[in-house]
Amino acid sequence: MLAHLPILQVIVPLMAAPLCLFLNRSKLVWLFALLVSAFTCANSIFLLQQVMSSGTIIYQLGGWDAPWGIEYRIDELNALLLLIISTIGTVVLFAAHTSIQKELAEDRHTLFYSLYLLSITGMFGIVSTGDLFNVFVFLEISSLSAYALIGLGKDRRALWAAYQYLIMGTIGATFILIGIGLLYQMTGTLNMADIASRLVEVNQTRTVFAAFVFLIVGVCLKLALFPLHLWLPNAYAYAPSIVTAFLAATATKVAVYLLIRLSFTIFGIEFSFSSLPLQNIFLVLGLVGIFAASTAAIYKTNVKHIFAYSSIAQVGYMIVGYAIQTTTGLMATLLHLFNHALMKSALFLALGAVVYRIGSAQLSQFQGLGRQMPLTMAAIVVAGLSLIGVPLTVGFVSKWYLLVAAVEVGMWPVAVLVLLGSLLAVLYIWRIVEIAYFKPPLPGREPVQEAPWTFLAPVWALVLANIYFGIDTRLSVQVAQAASQSLFGINP
Repeated sequence: MLAHLPILQVIVPLMAAPLCLFLNRSKLVWLFALLVSAFTCANSIFLLQQVMSSGTIIYQLGGWDAPWGIEYRIDELNALLLLIISTIGTVVLFAAHTSIQKELAEDRHTLFYSLYLLSITGMFGIVSTGDLFNVFVFLEISSLSAYALIGLGKDRRALWAAYQYLIMGTIGATFILIGIGLLYQMTGTLNMADIASRLVEVNQTRTVFAAFVFLIVGVCLKLALFPLHLWLPNAYAYAPSIVTAFLAATATKVAVYLLIRLSFTIFGIEFSFSSLPLQNIFLVLGLVGIFAASTAAIYKTNVKHIFAYSSIAQVGYMIVGYAIQTTTGLMATLLHLFNHALMKSALFLALGAVVYRIGSAQLSQFQGLGRQMPLTMAAIVVAGLSLIGVPLTVGFVSKWYLLVAAVEVGMWPVAVLVLLGSLLAVLYIWRIVEIAYFKPPLPGREPVQEAPWTFLAPVWALVLANIYFGIDTRLSVQVAQAASQSLFGINP
């Protein structure tokens, strides 16, 4: 049983997704999906423990040795992503039954859970597989289910948002497929480790350069790197609240994983950062993304839009750490990947609780909610402080390591710009606090009740995680450091 943990992580939710269609009752299918998600969470914890104690796990499907067969390869980086996706997926799903009662028609509940499990399956597959074409297959499973989930939103603009995401995502997936085809043409294999070893002989050819560019641009579309981010704000704003909370915490993280895996494991550090001016390009795009998206967030009037643009800015922080090209910089990126998942899932889930009670995410509707929904608004404030990077929260930890990484290589201007970017976050968080706590409730509106416990329990579990992992950083720092050193070829 333990030997099959890597494939169980993918196959269990994949098999469970169609089974949801046979369960007619909404609560029954929710419990089934929650049980499946909880299993993947426990499984990912076992995998992380096994990797940290015994090293990389290699699982060969059907007993076929690579490169003829497909292998799953779980190292520190994969294990960290599996933990993030499965944990967030389970915690968010806990509130799903309550949330979709108001946001989706009852005949769509079963479809929602089936698509949710398919989306999780796709992400697990992308992260686990050691086969590059398999990455594309799982990318399509994850993306197609995400498009459908976004389109389920009750606002008609959700369909347009899903269509925008579909077009941009298809362009990105096409670029990725072209890149994979070019690599296969040059190496004759699709196994990542095998491609890496064979690329050494042909990595200065035009075909390999073209493959690299196609892959990187395609992945950057998926991770919403500025200026390829146009699909994200509306997708997050008009999707059902549960979908937004899940995708905001996981989808872009999986794309960042792909970027790291391609540039460090397959093409190698020397090719990725020496043959092409990748460091300068990503450094500029990351910093511009931080300021452009944070500035846009300040002027938005829909709170979901505010946090959607904030997510684009946070991707910028991850890319800056990646572009610094040191173990500390990459460690900061991986830490922020973990920490941002906690922040954004807490924020969007708390927003879901607000939408459940007042039916809107417009900033003007937040007047007086600090007194009427004290626990929900307190959760938004604490998670917002984490987003800013206040000490004793997870946001401080990753930004601290990002500053250390920049200073270590003498990039003082980058360190200053990172700090200034955090100050912009203060402005858009304060707008929410000011209206919720310092303005009276809207006249004529009936008193708003606090969110139900099925919302408050997962929201506060995530908020407390923001504080706990901001104080006790052993798990996140240890795993991020091990993954970073492994990618740079350093034996701890």
